[in-house]
Amino acid sequence: MSEQPAILVTGGAGYIGSHGCRALTAAGYHPVVFDNLSTGHRNFVTGSLVVGDLVDRAALARAFAQHRIVAVMHFAASSLVGESVADPQKYYANNVAGTLSLLAAMREAGCHRLVFSSTGAVYGDADSKALPESSAGAPINPYGTSKWMIEQILADYRGAYGFGSFCLRYFNASGADASGEIGELRDNETHLIPRAMMALQHHISDFAVFGDDYQTPDGTAIRDYIHVTDLAAAHVLALRLLMQGHRGGAFNLGTGKGFSVREILAAITAETRREVPHVIKPRRSGDPTYLVADPTAARETLQFRSAHSDLATIIRTAWAWHKKAHPLKTDAAVPDR
Repeated sequence: MSEQPAILVTGGAGYIGSHGCRALTAAGYHPVVFDNLSTGHRNFVTGSLVVGDLVDRAALARAFAQHRIVAVMHFAASSLVGESVADPQKYYANNVAGTLSLLAAMREAGCHRLVFSSTGAVYGDADSKALPESSAGAPINPYGTSKWMIEQILADYRGAYGFGSFCLRYFNASGADASGEIGELRDNETHLIPRAMMALQHHISDFAVFGDDYQTPDGTAIRDYIHVTDLAAAHVLALRLLMQGHRGGAFNLGTGKGFSVREILAAITAETRREVPHVIKPRRSGDPTYLVADPTAARETLQFRSAHSDLATIIRTAWAWHKKAHPLKTDAAVPDR
């Protein structure tokens, strides 16, 4: 057994969780990945791996006992907005019920520290201003609602059971590890940046911009993009505060700057020197017009500063990863800078 403090990382074989595990290892912790591998990747795992599902209380109990877990990072969740609108039962079962099972196992094990992967989707359809944490929770899709429910549960657990928990509301996770060894990889990819890059590589032929009639300068939706490496660093900062006795709270993780869909496509073209083929389709149900974080509280409490979240770095690292993970299907050359 490792002499380093053991952190249970649910969903640690996934995109954000695997980056979180690398950050934990660099900070002197031992990540214990708890993942059912339904969407995660075994080769992304850093640390120990326990294959299991959050609703399996016996498997959770064994993991806590065997590895002497001192805190939890909770990334495991269903996270596709469109799918949540079509199949809300899946989202409430996986996200809310799964979290309740985890919390019960934590109480039984006497582990009361949790860093929770929340989302800017808890705010719903915002206006054109950056959102502070004092903004009302008003999610407009079941994915955001499930995360908002969990935040309320954690607030109650802080009061009733003495839990310390941070709810980190991050906005659009993007980019890839600088090593090129892990990145955004899903069987059913729905996110803008990877889908655009997959279109360039001829892996998809149906890349679409959903909505060009939003009340924004160029008609497309605006989002705040934060590099996944910065997200991982923020989780470690939150964990350290919990280990020092901090009670936690809800904090935005973003840059405070929004980019439209068209601006993202222009940045991809600048990096790859190729126009992204696309069609315009109607807006998707559950997609807000504008979603940008006010990161002031995270800077003040977590001492969090994004170091990799400029758009050029996001696109450059994502493209390097996608060239490795999704080689071109044709002989057409893609020039590099």
